[in-house]
Amino acid sequence: MQPPTDPAVPGQEPTPGPGTRTGPPPTVPSPAQPASAPGASSAPGAVSAPGGPGGPGTAPRRTGPPRITLRSDLRASLYDGLVALAITAVVFVVIYLRIRAKTSSTLTVMPFMADAGAFWLYFVSQAFGWSALLWAWGTVVLGLLMSGPRPRWLPLTGPRLERLHRTTSLNTIALIAAHALFFAAELIRHDTDSWYGRTWTAFVETFVPGGYDSGTGAVAIPVGQAALYLAIPLGLLFYVRHRVGPKTWRVLHRCILVIYVLSVWHTLLYGTNVWYDGWFRTTVWLLQLPIAALFLIRMLSPARRSERLAAARAAGSRTVWALRLTVRITAVAVLGVLLAVLITGRDGGRAEPPADTTSSHTDHD
Repeated sequence: MQPPTDPAVPGQEPTPGPGTRTGPPPTVPSPAQPASAPGASSAPGAVSAPGGPGGPGTAPRRTGPPRITLRSDLRASLYDGLVALAITAVVFVVIYLRIRAKTSSTLTVMPFMADAGAFWLYFVSQAFGWSALLWAWGTVVLGLLMSGPRPRWLPLTGPRLERLHRTTSLNTIALIAAHALFFAAELIRHDTDSWYGRTWTAFVETFVPGGYDSGTGAVAIPVGQAALYLAIPLGLLFYVRHRVGPKTWRVLHRCILVIYVLSVWHTLLYGTNVWYDGWFRTTVWLLQLPIAALFLIRMLSPARRSERLAAARAAGSRTVWALRLTVRITAVAVLGVLLAVLITGRDGGRAEPPADTTSSHTDHD
């Protein structure tokens, strides 16, 4: 008679006795590791779901960063959008209080707006316009930092910088649209026509090029409309870039800078807060100095070697080389103009009229 075998002793095998089944013991799946179905793949990255391999519920595990979609960026832009709304509210309060205190140049341009409570929608539109310009400025700066040599002191990594660039771009579009919608709401509110008539008139004057034909707005409003209508497709083109091709997308994406120039031009033409020469109007010009400098650096040291000036010469394309050289010379010229404006304080703006104009109405014998 064999002594009982202790299964806990390693290396000791049980001795077959009468009635004991010989051969390899059946495989019992471990509770911590479920048994694999016949034909199941053990390749890394495969995920088996109920229904068997290859059946419903089986999908390969996605490796790497998640796919960038418009929906995911809209969710990510929520925090950035809340910050934009908070800054818009602060700007509105400042504009409103300056109107109440009668210290805003808006009252010099349009004295009838001294009743701040009656024209508050217009001041909300102004506030959204300023925050839209600020967000557009940030979007362009982030884009230039991504496409040129990245400063070492920048705390953001490449993916975070790119994501912030996308979210600020989406919020810029929303802020520009809000600026236009509140301007239209102000036109509707003060029109005496029927509801249908004044709504249609406000729509034409706000969103149809050439619909607003009064004074400086005949030029300034179409400029702003061009910025809005270019920002929407060019800002959303990133999410369908695989359909248009990366090269076409890069060429069109560079037109974002044109949208920003149109936005600044619209502001300097029609912003009643910067209607006259002064420190505030000069500050708007001052904000363009970092963009001009970053653009020049990006032209001189682009992130892509194929975009460098020497690459075009090596490729033997004189047209491309001449075009890139022209862009670089233009960037230097723009930087020089900005410095001249900041030094002299003159940008071709309007001279503020004197506070006391009684002398111009005095009768002379």
